[in-house]
Amino acid sequence: MSKGLRWGLIGASTIASEHMIGAIRANGGEVVAVMSGDRARGEHYAQKHDIARATTELAALVESKDIEAVYISTTNELHRDQLFAAARAGKHVLCEKPLALNLTDASAMVAAAQAQGVVMGTNHHLRNAATHRAMREAIAQGRIGKPLFARVFHAVYLPPHLQGWRITQPGAGGGVVLDITVHDADTLRFVLGDEPIGVSAMTSRSGMAAVGLEDGVMGVARFRGGALAQFHDAFTTRYATTGFEVHGEEGSLIGTDCMTQQPRGEVVLRNAQGAVALPLIHESLYERSIRLFQDAVAGKGTPAATGEDGVRSLAMALAALEAAHTGREVAV
Repeated sequence: MSKGLRWGLIGASTIASEHMIGAIRANGGEVVAVMSGDRARGEHYAQKHDIARATTELAALVESKDIEAVYISTTNELHRDQLFAAARAGKHVLCEKPLALNLTDASAMVAAAQAQGVVMGTNHHLRNAATHRAMREAIAQGRIGKPLFARVFHAVYLPPHLQGWRITQPGAGGGVVLDITVHDADTLRFVLGDEPIGVSAMTSRSGMAAVGLEDGVMGVARFRGGALAQFHDAFTTRYATTGFEVHGEEGSLIGTDCMTQQPRGEVVLRNAQGAVALPLIHESLYERSIRLFQDAVAGKGTPAATGEDGVRSLAMALAALEAAHTGREVAV
């Protein structure tokens, strides 16, 4: 295992609290400081999670000599400038998805990291799931032949403690497409080993999201290799289960309970010989993300999802929003 990094948290967030702080420490890293725009929240957060110091100043965090990398998990409209500041200060950056609210800003973020010679990753956690890695490998090995269709079931219920800005602030990049569909885009790209070229979609408001935001979406993406991929995402379905399927000329891969932050789920391969469960070794998706990120900083490989992955997956999500607004297929 590569040397654990000394991290600063930009954002006193729920995801850092529930997943990332533990993942950093499990990889031998140290959370040195946290930045929050709310002083009381930041100080309480630091005390609760045994973090040495809290600040309200971005510069104070990114310019700290004892911090090597930062994790950005603020609201989406803040990511760009925070990454710029961290990169200028020579810090490696792992940024939550979506990277930004538009492709121009997201591409500029990648360029800034490259110009400063720092490692940049996008925290698309689902490509770290054992289920999706097994599906990707099976497809690459030709076990289902040429992929023809894929289906993603990622309609869930957004719990009250996560609702907030996601359903009330269009300017912050809320809504189900930038919150969930962008994950579908990345997982489809990863599993299929292919890139989307066009998207059609319809969105809905089912009583949770405020005006200007969507809380449900269904759509279809067309991939370069010819596959069509259906996605269904929502904040409002309390009793749905998640899944990911890929159907090829010679077989099908059926993933169940796999579009989740937890290390669980199963994958069954069905073909002319019958059905068999693929062997899986589950591990924390976030611990794997941190491990690969710190390996990349040490010069060994790349983050699980690079900055470029963040841009490409955002492109599909933005195309889905435009398709829903215009009623036509939109190029990615």
